Amino acid sequence: MSLSGPDDPKYQSGSPPEPGSVAPEVIVSPDTRRSNRIPPGQVRTRKWPVLHATTVPSIPIAEWRLTIDGLVERPLEFSWEQFQSLPRSKVFADFHCVTRWSRLGNLWEGVAVQTLLQMAGVKPTARFVIAGAYDSDWTTNLPLPEFDQPDALVVDRHDGELLDADHGGPVRLIVPRLYAWKSAKWLKRLTLVADDRPGFWEEMGYHNYGDPWREERFTE
Repeated sequence: MSLSGPDDPKYQSGSPPEPGSVAPEVIVSPDTRRSNRIPPGQVRTRKWPVLHATTVPSIPIAEWRLTIDGLVERPLEFSWEQFQSLPRSKVFADFHCVTRWSRLGNLWEGVAVQTLLQMAGVKPTARFVIAGAYDSDWTTNLPLPEFDQPDALVVDRHDGELLDADHGGPVRLIVPRLYAWKSAKWLKRLTLVADDRPGFWEEMGYHNYGDPWREERFTE
């Protein structure tokens, strides 16, 4: 049985979708198998709040590009048509915002981060990934081991629907094991680097790592 997102009667009645409800080919993020799926200090929401650091950028599909560069053997750039032709993956994952809400049981669809890293060829000196977005010079930083996970995706669909602009469309990053600000909206570039480079929110005082289970919200 596949998910139908917020229209699923179980979802509306208060019981969140469970890992066993997804099709066999869907990758299940390990945190969805916890007995308690709500991290410390979080509250579950059945809605999907919209929060931005800046304004929603206008990105014509014909002009959209995704670049993968930095410490890679083969720098890559994809148009929308090229991105759509890549192997597809689906991930069932929970989504935790640093502003203390959690949305459980999301079905994401897109291209696996591991597929893109294999295509680019990661150099041994790479230790971090800098995700850049179309809204100005916004970036966020991720340790490569957290980024290079089976449940990390570059997504264009959520719960069976194309990702809208308010939630990061046409394409956003999803790294389910970290707070949601690490899952960059309006994704434009992934740059592999040797040395860490704190991004927009990290420079504003957000935690450099962002593990929701350790409540790594802010730098102490």
